[in-house]
Amino acid sequence: MATANLRRGYLLGLAAYTIWGLFPLYFKAIQEVPALEIIVHRALWSALFGALLLLVWKHPGWWRELRDNPRRFLILGASGALIASNWLVYVWAVNNGRMLEASLGYYINPLVNVLLGMLLLGERLRRLQWLAVGCAALGVAQQVWLVGSLPWVSLTLALTFGFYGLIRKQAPVAALPGLVVETWLLLPLALGWLLLHPAAMSSQPSFWTTSEAWWLIAAGPITLVPLVCFNAAARHLPYTTLGFLQYLAPTLVLLQATLLFGEPLQSSTLLAFVFIWIGLAIYSVDAWLTLRRN
Repeated sequence: MATANLRRGYLLGLAAYTIWGLFPLYFKAIQEVPALEIIVHRALWSALFGALLLLVWKHPGWWRELRDNPRRFLILGASGALIASNWLVYVWAVNNGRMLEASLGYYINPLVNVLLGMLLLGERLRRLQWLAVGCAALGVAQQVWLVGSLPWVSLTLALTFGFYGLIRKQAPVAALPGLVVETWLLLPLALGWLLLHPAAMSSQPSFWTTSEAWWLIAAGPITLVPLVCFNAAARHLPYTTLGFLQYLAPTLVLLQATLLFGEPLQSSTLLAFVFIWIGLAIYSVDAWLTLRRN
């Protein structure tokens, strides 16, 4: 692989995961808007900007393939519901002082993907993968033991994103057209919600003269830009490299939670992170060894 392409891939990958990692700063800017209303507008503006982007960034034949395989619309409808649920829980967590739990959820996600592959796709786990998943399970279990409750934010984020990826594997549609169709399928629900909630902040004419209105409109490009960077990076980097880069996003969320927004890092939460980090280290070693063997 050419050095120039690798350099471009690293830059684009770092850009994608950095933007995803800095999402809390965006959601904090509009924390006065309820989380569900933010997600409604995220779907609306992503659908609009995505459609405009498809006019520029061509994906020849994607609509014909979808039209000829109508079952894929059902799959994208299910994946759209999952990603909207993931967005909702994430925004709620950020704006309700639960960023550490959100960060933990995205650290767990790669190990959840491995587990789902075993349970639902019949994939066999290697010994080190079993050990990595076991460490993650211990991290969750000790938090249940010490805190007395499941870290539901972390588990919901990890599971919804894990099942989202699993379902999208069943619909071979490129990332951008897939996301655009997902948001198009969410449009009736989003518009219906706005019609049924005339008292919502964004339903008031005066709202659209405020800075929050521009932040809501920005939800479209903010959602799509890192996706475009990620897809471009995927063409220039080995997938295992992208897998390592993905830890940048939850690390940035963790740093913002503790350093910028003053979320206390309890000993039980720190211990859960340690178990997850050990699991991820084992998982990364296994991925590296497998790559060398292949």
